[in-house]
Amino acid sequence: MNTAQWTQQIKTEAKRLGFLSCGISKAGFLETEAPRLEKWLNQNMHGEMGYMENHFDKRLDPTKLVEDSKSVISLLLNYYPSEKQNPKSYKISKYAYGTDYHFVIKDKLKQLLQFIQEEIGEVHGRAFVDSAPILDKAWAAKSGLGWIGKNSNLLTQQVGSFYFIAELIVDLELEYDTRVTDHCGTCTACIDACPTQAIVEPYVVDGSKCISYFTIELKNEIPSEFQGKMDDWMFGCDVCQDVCPWNRFSKPHQEPLFNPNRDLLNYSKKDWEEITEEVFREIFKKSAVKRTKWEGLKRNIEFLKE
Repeated sequence: MNTAQWTQQIKTEAKRLGFLSCGISKAGFLETEAPRLEKWLNQNMHGEMGYMENHFDKRLDPTKLVEDSKSVISLLLNYYPSEKQNPKSYKISKYAYGTDYHFVIKDKLKQLLQFIQEEIGEVHGRAFVDSAPILDKAWAAKSGLGWIGKNSNLLTQQVGSFYFIAELIVDLELEYDTRVTDHCGTCTACIDACPTQAIVEPYVVDGSKCISYFTIELKNEIPSEFQGKMDDWMFGCDVCQDVCPWNRFSKPHQEPLFNPNRDLLNYSKKDWEEITEEVFREIFKKSAVKRTKWEGLKRNIEFLKE
């Protein structure tokens, strides 16, 4: 069997497993991303996310992550919900409505790798879900799955940007996809709408000003200068995606594990303000929101109240 048939088999199986799309690119050094990443780090746009400074070489070259790797298989998994939160409540990013995506996607990736090994033979590889030094969006763009928009998210004409990105890096040569063109045009909706002006110029997001950073990554107090600018987001932020014209093509996901707890959808601001640690654990027992912990969520809510 040849690389074209293997490639088709992998893409067909990825679709069967529920992935939105699958693109493949040749593993190697990301030359154009290297200076961009270096400049971003030198300007301290990563804030307190010290881990972003680690493994610079691995972040840019998957052959340093997986020995003898030949191909990066990029995959998208839709998380756009069919139902939204109470619009008058404190807000949680849509990606965190259901079960933590790390568990859901990792399981699917393991199944895909097992399929490759059973159908093709002795193939070595590793699965990555936002948990290793790898530039997910850069690889997805290189694999033809979309373009990186002015809000620095991966965008596609067909389905917008409400999806997770994951990879399988394997030591198997396959047929490689080509990049798609940028379709942001003259639109500046995301830049204009960002409540904290974190998109400092087209395609550049200052992570240290992003609401997602404040509500999830930041361990210290949220800077007082952002008081009144958080748009009621208590975990993450979707503003730059919500206003993106391409997201009018978003369709609800078909993954039952991403369905939200009813309380998450129906709670009022008062309910969130009075949430106990016990209730927090019940609502978010398998959710990515656990990352911020009960104390972190309370801190965010108190900041929004002031």
